[in-house]
Amino acid sequence: MYRTKEDFLADWEIAAQGTKRVLEALTDDKLDQSIVEGHSTLGWLGWHLATSPAFFGGQVGLNVTPAGGKDDVPTKANQIVEAYNQIAEDVKKQVAQSLSDEHMVETVDSFGRQTPRGALLRMMIDHQTHHRGQMTVLLRQAGLTVPGVMGPTKEEQM
Repeated sequence: MYRTKEDFLADWEIAAQGTKRVLEALTDDKLDQSIVEGHSTLGWLGWHLATSPAFFGGQVGLNVTPAGGKDDVPTKANQIVEAYNQIAEDVKKQVAQSLSDEHMVETVDSFGRQTPRGALLRMMIDHQTHHRGQMTVLLRQAGLTVPGVMGPTKEEQM
């Protein structure tokens, strides 16, 4: 849980940079890559990362708007990257302008439970990290370059 907005903003910057690197590894022809048929694809996961900060932002009282609906998955990888870059910047600006350290420990209603804003922001980063990890597996399966995000990949160590 974040107790200061500066702690969140520092982590958000690192997390967003890592997510951008994963999204930038996408190619148009591999957006339909999934672990098995019927499961989340690279395109869906990337778009989910580009739209879900609006949900978490809304939970903590931010006004962050996604580039499209959650089911409007683009067919171009660069559109996913652009949408994520915009929402990541919007989250950063909104937190910097709208939240104080006192806001971070205040509770808000989230699914019928009182939850500190700082805990919800931590959940947003954890959620992003989870899906980013799924994407790295799919990138490798698709034969695409897997960027090192939280340390070097095997290829980067060679």
